[in-house]
Amino acid sequence: MQNKARGIRKPFPHTFRNFSLILIGINVSVFFLTVMFPNLKMYLALNPVLFVRDHFYWTPLTYMFTHSGMNHILFNMLGLFFFGPQVEERMGSWEFLTYYLGTGLLSGLASLVIYIFTGSTNVFLMGASGAIFALLLAFAVFFPHSKIYLFGIIPMRTTLMVSLYAGIEVFSLFFARGNVAHMTHLAGLLFGYLYIMIRLGLDPVKVFRDSRNNPWH
Repeated sequence: MQNKARGIRKPFPHTFRNFSLILIGINVSVFFLTVMFPNLKMYLALNPVLFVRDHFYWTPLTYMFTHSGMNHILFNMLGLFFFGPQVEERMGSWEFLTYYLGTGLLSGLASLVIYIFTGSTNVFLMGASGAIFALLLAFAVFFPHSKIYLFGIIPMRTTLMVSLYAGIEVFSLFFARGNVAHMTHLAGLLFGYLYIMIRLGLDPVKVFRDSRNNPWH
């Protein structure tokens, strides 16, 4: 059992290659391509009918590089810009890329399964938010005592911020209406949690609890 755990947790070579900025560049490039060619979104966004009937099997990956508008991509890329490089430096670039793409992919697949079983055939899932929520969780685990200024004004520990976001997403999933993919955001947090637990051997719940018990550490 211990040998299996060591195999799962065997680290990648630790290098830093600014994959965060490369991911931002890809997202921005895809965004402008979809502005110039709006029909391209249909081929990149994740839709259950196109996935099953027309075999658009690439869309659980490409959806996370596709955004619906300027505000959508702006907020996601700001999150990737502010939190990505620090998590990447801590994890190493290859681990970071695996974490980012893996959580985004799994969030898309989980959303797809739920869409199919609930008959949500008209949904076109777009955006990096699932991976971004996983990234926020990783940042909070690695830097639990860092302070983030919510709305640029309110100082808040990263662990509290992620807990607050998670609570808002759970509430919004059941009570809010609109086009925001709350389920995908929560899936990002869930798969980020599982990755950190299984692959990295860290317990986010323990980190959050210790941060709360030692707020001035």
